[in-house]
Amino acid sequence: MKAVGFYQPGSIDRADALLDLELPTPELRDYDLLVEVKAVSVNPVDTKVRRGSTPPEGQARIPGWDAAGIVRAVGPRTSRFKIGDRVWYAGDINRPGSNSALHAVDERIVGPMPTSLNFAEAASLPLTTITAWELLFDRLEVQRADPTDDNVLLVVGAAGGVGSILTQLARALTGLTVIGTASRPQSREWVLGRGAHHTIDHHQPWAPQLAALGFKHVTHVAGLNESARHVPQIAEVLCPEGQFALIDDPVNLDIGPFKSKSIAIHWELMYTRPIYTTKTIERQHALLRRAAQLVDRGVLRHTLTQRIDGIDASTLKQAHALVERGDMIGKVVLVAQ
Repeated sequence: MKAVGFYQPGSIDRADALLDLELPTPELRDYDLLVEVKAVSVNPVDTKVRRGSTPPEGQARIPGWDAAGIVRAVGPRTSRFKIGDRVWYAGDINRPGSNSALHAVDERIVGPMPTSLNFAEAASLPLTTITAWELLFDRLEVQRADPTDDNVLLVVGAAGGVGSILTQLARALTGLTVIGTASRPQSREWVLGRGAHHTIDHHQPWAPQLAALGFKHVTHVAGLNESARHVPQIAEVLCPEGQFALIDDPVNLDIGPFKSKSIAIHWELMYTRPIYTTKTIERQHALLRRAAQLVDRGVLRHTLTQRIDGIDASTLKQAHALVERGDMIGKVVLVAQ
């Protein structure tokens, strides 16, 4: 089968950064589906793996952790899907990724694709939806917030892939006031269009902007980028006993400023469940099923903003370069020809 991968990590401008490969069809484990990949999106994790992961000698690493496609075979212990079903998922970072014609994935982290979306639209959503859902409901546990309080969620980096979904989920499924950070006119418009009640500019002091909106503090912060740099401002605007959750990878995160307020800190990694086959692994199937229902009801909107036809080394290099620029609004998706 055709696949795209690399043998050595490196920058995207290297000739061998991503290569067209011919590989055997994956062998299925007990709970696996074999999916014919119809569309994939590129996330920051794809670029991080390509730059920093060294495969075993002589073996290629296949990236890709967002996909939509059709089930072509099932493992012996599967029960949720049948051949011909349309599915969407974000996969397992410890296994070969979805940048391949056929992909083996555990059905417990796969959901039925929304019927109202095409493959390209569907592929823009799984990784960001799982991350946003887990951050909100499993890490911050916003469903437990005191409904008599004025609960306010600040989303730092709200125009990106995860922020675009997190804002929608928080607006649709919680009673939180949602404030997103965005600095450009087009990103502010995007964030408000995804359901945020307000926006502030993360390049300017946060507290005065929040005060101008009538908020003395926020109760929850979702840190989606540059968390280490933002710690002083987060500590300033979060209320005592507030909640902070982050998804990025700061090299040095000084949480000392949080101590006096007893701020709770949570880290979200959507791969934790598949990496460790946790007892809650099936929640990813359940939340993707629920998210598909929300999409089909018009509650949750896809975040596809750039489409590239063809899934090969050349088109994936284009997509990786776009993501690495750091100013993406929404998601870039590649569609099989």
